[in-house]
Amino acid sequence: MKYKFDWKDKIKNEELEKVIEIIKTNGLVLVPTETVYGIAASALSDEACKKIFIAKGRAQDNPLIVHVSDKEMIRRLVKNVSDIEEKLINAFMPGPFTLVLEKNNVICDTASAKNPTIGIRMPSNSIIHEIIKESQIPLAAPSANISGKPSGTCIEDIFEELKDNVDCIIDGGECKIGIESTVVKVINNVPTILRPGYVTEEDIRKVCGNVRLSENLFKKVEENEKVESPGMKYRHYAPKTKCVLVAKSENQIAKINEILLENEDVCVIGFKEDRDLINAKKYINVGSKYNLEEVARNIFSALRKVDKENVDLAVIEGVEKEGLGLSIMNRLVRACENKVIE
Repeated sequence: MKYKFDWKDKIKNEELEKVIEIIKTNGLVLVPTETVYGIAASALSDEACKKIFIAKGRAQDNPLIVHVSDKEMIRRLVKNVSDIEEKLINAFMPGPFTLVLEKNNVICDTASAKNPTIGIRMPSNSIIHEIIKESQIPLAAPSANISGKPSGTCIEDIFEELKDNVDCIIDGGECKIGIESTVVKVINNVPTILRPGYVTEEDIRKVCGNVRLSENLFKKVEENEKVESPGMKYRHYAPKTKCVLVAKSENQIAKINEILLENEDVCVIGFKEDRDLINAKKYINVGSKYNLEEVARNIFSALRKVDKENVDLAVIEGVEKEGLGLSIMNRLVRACENKVIE
C-alpha cells in the first residue's frame, strides 16, 4: 500500500489526482460504495483486472461488476439497451443495482470472465462516482475481501486483510447499505434477479410489471456451470467458523436453544429482541428484526466477529424470505454453505 486517504468528510483534490494516476497505470484502489467496499481497477485493462483476481484469491470464471458514472458511459460499454433495460436504468441508477448487458470489446475479457455479457452498475456513493467521472475510466470493483470471506463495510474490518494487496486505501466511513447490489438480467423481456440486494423483487415489479427470481438464489451452482453474476457459484460471505442457519418459523428460538444444549462452544448471531430468549453465553447482536435495513447494514460485520469469538459453531437467526429479507437470507445461506435448519 502506497497511500491511505481519509475522505470521510470530503474528497481532497490532490489525493484524487493520485488515485486517478493509480487507476490509469493499472493499479488497485480500495474504495467505498454505498453497498460495500470494493477493490477497484480499470475495467478496460486485462492487466489491471488480473491484479484484482490475484488480490482477492478469486476464481477466474467469477465475473466482475463494472461501475460507471453516467448513462453515456453505459452506451460506450455495451452493444444495445432494450426498452425494458432502459426503464430499469432510469428507475434504479444511480444506486445499489446492477444490470447484466451484452458488452462490446471495450471491456476486457478478464473483467467479464470471457462472458459476452457484463454487469453494469452506477454507484450513488460520491467517492467512487467522482473517481470514475474525473478519470473517465469504468471501474471493475468486486467486494473488498479475500474471496469467500464476508464483504467489508468499514475499513477497520478489512484493513489488515488487504493492506498489502492494493496500492491505495480510501476510508469513506461506514457503508450505508451493507449488502451488495441487486443483479438483474432481462431474459425474454422479464427482469430476472440473479443476486438479490437492496432493490427488491417488489421494487422491480412496480417498474416493469413482472419479475422472476433465478432458480440459483438458494442452490449450490455446479463448478462447471458458467455464471453471469458474482455471488452465485462459490463459497461466499463465510467465516472460518462452521455456521448453521435456523430459518424463520414459529419454533425458531426453541430450535436455536436445542442446538445450544447439544453443543458447548457456540455463539449466536441474533436480533436484539431475542437476546433474553436465547440461552447463549456469546451473542452477536445484528440489530432489530423489525428493521431489516439495520440488519443488512450489520450482517457482514457480525459474520466477521464470529471468528474472533473462537467457537466451534455459530448459529444464525434467519428472517422471512421477502423484501430485503430475501437478500439477507441469500447471503446467510451462502455463508452457511447451505447448512439450513428449516
